[in-house]
Amino acid sequence: MAHARRYFMKSLKNDQERSEYMLTQLQRLYTLERKARERNVSLEIKKRYRNMYAIPILSAIEDWLKKNEPEVLPESAIGKAISYTADLWPRLKAYLEDAKYEIDNNKIENTVRPLALGRKNYMFAGSHNAAQQAAMMYSFFATCKINDVEPLAWLTDVLARISDHKANKLDELLPQNWIPASKK
Repeated sequence: MAHARRYFMKSLKNDQERSEYMLTQLQRLYTLERKARERNVSLEIKKRYRNMYAIPILSAIEDWLKKNEPEVLPESAIGKAISYTADLWPRLKAYLEDAKYEIDNNKIENTVRPLALGRKNYMFAGSHNAAQQAAMMYSFFATCKINDVEPLAWLTDVLARISDHKANKLDELLPQNWIPASKK
């Protein structure tokens, strides 16, 4: 959703009225998410908030996109903003499916940004397989950071337990689900 918002920010000079409408609707959605986060509501309540308040806003946006897309020049800034958003619409509203999902991926993007900035430093991992393994570890450590899990404690515990852990329950060892063996 943040990327869609950026497109509409860029289109303000091209078509202020349409851009401001969309930015206002997106701001309403972000306000709902911010309030839920500030109130530290349960996932169940968050889902209810979204069903009651976000779905009508998202439906209005979808109708607006369908109405306005044929009315703008496709290569104009507003045309690109509307087209980008309309093309991704099913994925942009997918956060409604599960209250654990965020409205955008800014949190993870900010977490992995240092990796992206240092990408040239990681080009010489030795092999494609090594690069894939390094990427996997970076993802795990970024997930640890997001979930306030100490990476070394997590990795040490998981490596000690993984060989005896049931294969169909490996998701229990992911950083977001991890419960240290010492607390079991």
